[in-house]
Amino acid sequence: MDWLWWLGAALLLVAIEVVTLDLVLLMFAGGAVAAGIANALGAPFPVQIVVFAVVSVLLLVSIRPWLLRHLRDRVPLVETNAAAQVGRLALVVEDVDVHGGRVKLSGEVWSARTAHEGMLMPTGAEVRVMRIDGATAVVDHASAAAPVRADAAAPSPGRVVQRFAAHPRLHRPKENA
Repeated sequence: MDWLWWLGAALLLVAIEVVTLDLVLLMFAGGAVAAGIANALGAPFPVQIVVFAVVSVLLLVSIRPWLLRHLRDRVPLVETNAAAQVGRLALVVEDVDVHGGRVKLSGEVWSARTAHEGMLMPTGAEVRVMRIDGATAVVDHASAAAPVRADAAAPSPGRVVQRFAAHPRLHRPKENA
């Protein structure tokens, strides 16, 4: 009957995983199930602990990366906070050069600087946010290509359309100043 404790632990870990969505506690739940099976087969408690640890680590290094990769392929990553500002257009409200300035970005005034030495963005110019350094937007000409995340593979255009067609509630972020 001690195997029920392992099953209870697995269920608790799965319940917490539903909130965190990191796929780490799910791997520990798999280890708890394996330890429960070892208990049901009559293994002593130290062996159950070893089974729990070994199975959890094996799941973490083998199954979790595969699950994360396939999850990211199916669901588009939604950037939040400062990362969501990268690639957006902004309006210069105070001349911006390599040393500083101000832009209006998503309805807020941000400190900004240019991406390249010798560049000057005059007040009223439209610029594109290339990256965020702390609380400073690093900007370039609005005609500059939007930066691509280094860790994201560029999907084919048809794949992007399929993603948005499959998820009608999802939309591309608006570029506003």
